Amino acid sequence: MAETSQNDLLARLAGHGGRTGGPDPWAVVAASAPKHDRDDQEQDQKLDELIERINRLSDKSADEAAQTPSGPDSRQGGEYLQNTYVPIEPESFHQADLTDSEVEALILKFLLARGDAAGREIADQVKLPFVLVDELLRTMKNDQLVVHKGSAPMNDYQYQLTELGRERARRYSAYCTYFGSAPVCLQDYIASVEAQSLTRQHPTVEDLRRAFEDLLLSQRTFSRLGPAINSGRGLFLYGAPGNGKTSIAERVTRAFGQHIWIPRTIGVGGEIIRLYDPANHEELPLDPNAGLIDQRKIDKRWIRVRRPTIIAGGELTMAALEVTVNPTTGIGEAPLQLKSNCGTLVIDDFGRQRMRIEELLNRWILPLEKRYDFLNLPTGKKLQVPFDQLIIFSTNLEPRDLVDEAFLRRIPYKIEVVDPTEDEFRELFEMMAPRLGFDYRREPVDYLIEKHYRRTGRPFRCCHPRDLLLQIRSACAYNGRPCEITNEYLDMAVDIYFAVM
Repeated sequence: MAETSQNDLLARLAGHGGRTGGPDPWAVVAASAPKHDRDDQEQDQKLDELIERINRLSDKSADEAAQTPSGPDSRQGGEYLQNTYVPIEPESFHQADLTDSEVEALILKFLLARGDAAGREIADQVKLPFVLVDELLRTMKNDQLVVHKGSAPMNDYQYQLTELGRERARRYSAYCTYFGSAPVCLQDYIASVEAQSLTRQHPTVEDLRRAFEDLLLSQRTFSRLGPAINSGRGLFLYGAPGNGKTSIAERVTRAFGQHIWIPRTIGVGGEIIRLYDPANHEELPLDPNAGLIDQRKIDKRWIRVRRPTIIAGGELTMAALEVTVNPTTGIGEAPLQLKSNCGTLVIDDFGRQRMRIEELLNRWILPLEKRYDFLNLPTGKKLQVPFDQLIIFSTNLEPRDLVDEAFLRRIPYKIEVVDPTEDEFRELFEMMAPRLGFDYRREPVDYLIEKHYRRTGRPFRCCHPRDLLLQIRSACAYNGRPCEITNEYLDMAVDIYFAVM
């Protein structure tokens, strides 16, 4: 019977006799795939379902990334989205404007200091995608610079230097000891500053109120600060000491966007210039990735920081305005104006710097007008870099007595911070008392104003309420008494505070 069925099928395939009608016999044969092929199809289907599940779990990360990327950068594939700039990780060393030798030097110096490390640890150290670093490590192994010390999770290896690799690492370290994040090229940094420039921000009245919510500003001062801050250009804050010029300058940056992206280091012709400075930059890390796969693809050579506010006082010297290279490590340090790009640079106590005023004016008279600067490297190379920050000169002296007309013309806004009125002075006491642990009482303040201000002709200053209350709080703590504002405590505080004033 089986033989008859088989013959019948062969006859039908050959087109000779057999049964008529029914499905096409060739289609039947095609549908009767071997069992192992059917198993492969089932496995492929299960694999597709697993990948789809992983992608669904990572959708949250993708959504978060869609809220953050990205800025215009032809080298790194950035794009505009919600007016926020984010650098995208490179797909090759060429796209990152790096050579294999530059990355190799960082890896060798890291292994020389560390001893051994897994490939993913090395990639995290130089802040480059693992797929690129892994390929380079294979090449370095073939060149007998590194060897596999053992296996590591996720199809990785522990790497260790060979004698040849150790010798080459020492040669690299003799020139420059740096082995951190791979540098970002200058062109990419310039593009990022342009994308995140203060001139692209236009703070409103509400933005300014939020920035100065913890300060008491007169309406006259507030209305003048608004256009000056909105312009993103330089301004002079001048007036008597103690009226809050420095406090105003410190809060100006709050009126702009909350964060920017800056490279950890910049590479120029083989030289490393460190830009990220923990002393002047506050890191704002992204939320941890919630999915199994991080789809944000952010270039880890960059770091997200709060818009910087850098204050330079009487210690400012000419060296702080140029690239300085440590002769021992060979690492360059970016100047203050470069670190403050897209933020605010405050020159506090202007006129009392260690450097002569004429030197500072001559150094910045062109950058203030053109919004770009020239930096000299120790190698003799000159760089054109952005000069894109709000420069605030804060001084107790009269501006026209410090600088000439040509410089004042390049600082378009000059705002005098005047003494508070009596009503504002009282309001400052009322604001500061609860912050310092006091219950505000009007009668002692009336006593203070009548006896120590009106009778003596002493001018009101914005800092006096805070400073006098701090004196009283210290006295109460010393005597073991609760904090309270009394006439006796105010007399004591005034005698001490104004002893030589």
